[in-house]
Amino acid sequence: MFHRFANPARFMALANILSPWLTVAATGLLVAGLYFGLLASPPDYQQGETVRIMYVHVPAAWMALFVYVALAGAGGAFLIWRHPLADVFAQAAAPLGAGFTAAALITGSLWGKPMWGTWWVWDARLTSMLILFLLYLGYIALANAFDNRERGARAAALLALVGVINVPIIKFSVDWWNTLHQPASVLKIDGPAIDPSMLLPLFLMAGGMKAYFLAVVILRMRARLLARRVRALRLAAVGG
Repeated sequence: MFHRFANPARFMALANILSPWLTVAATGLLVAGLYFGLLASPPDYQQGETVRIMYVHVPAAWMALFVYVALAGAGGAFLIWRHPLADVFAQAAAPLGAGFTAAALITGSLWGKPMWGTWWVWDARLTSMLILFLLYLGYIALANAFDNRERGARAAALLALVGVINVPIIKFSVDWWNTLHQPASVLKIDGPAIDPSMLLPLFLMAGGMKAYFLAVVILRMRARLLARRVRALRLAAVGG
């Protein structure tokens, strides 16, 4: 399956089928998530209405980590197997991952001001998330820093693979060090520590962001593949 859709024509055919469904799923899940998160779920007994920031902040943070792991996997596939679509996916996904990371950092600051009394603290979780954002920016810069696209793609893929060590640091930073950031309350061995009325919008938003990512990354990949085809046709015309 991995190599079957290495052919751009097969990928484009699959993308044409998936794109409308993913768009509908993303829209429906995000609208439902915002409704339950902003209107139907109760305020927290300690955080009050500020808890509603969580419904954007937490799924955005999850997506920031998910996209980076996918980015590193694509980088490895490009370096090892020269998978023709791996680099296309990685370069299409990197700006989206940077956007999710920026959203997590911004919403975290908006939550931190009323809860902690400050917009930012240099604790392990926040600092490692900032490093993740810089890794995304570094990937994008490296991929576009060379006249030779192949060299840029290899350099960016290496950075993605090296930077993946930051993902477990982000995940376990609240367990390894003393931080202001609260520990995990959803993905726990003994079950979530959040009321179901709050879990519903959280999972709806997470599903909506995942569908949004897939829909947009497919759109960006299609645009890149079409641009390559146009460039190849122009070069062929000039050569002819």
